Amino acid sequence: MAETIASIPVDRPRPTRAEPQGLCLDKGYDYPESRSVGITAGFTLHLRSRGEEKKELECKPGVRARRWVVERTHGWMNRFRRILVRWEIREDTYFAMLHLVCGIGIRRAAGLLK
Repeated sequence: MAETIASIPVDRPRPTRAEPQGLCLDKGYDYPESRSVGITAGFTLHLRSRGEEKKELECKPGVRARRWVVERTHGWMNRFRRILVRWEIREDTYFAMLHLVCGIGIRRAAGLLK
C-alpha cells in the first residue's frame, strides 16, 4: 500500500486541520500496517473494521449494507458481456469498449439514456 500511495502522479496539497484529506478503504485493508501507512501519509482514514457493518445491520433491521462506489460500478460494467469476457485481442479495441461502456453509464446517470 505504501508503494501505491507513493506512486500517486498528482502532487497532493499538504493536509491541514481545516482541509484534511480522506482515504476510503474497504474491510480488506483492516490491519495495522495499512492504518499506519495511511496515517503516516497524512490521510484521515475512512475504514470500517471487520464485522462492524454486520453489527450495525443487526441493530437496525431493514437497513441495507452499503456498497462502495467502485464495487457498484464494476458490478454494473460486468453486465456488459463484451467487457466481462474479453473478446478483443488488441488492447486499444478493449479500451475503446471500456470507454463506450463508461459513456453509456454517464448518460444513464444523467437521465439521458434509458
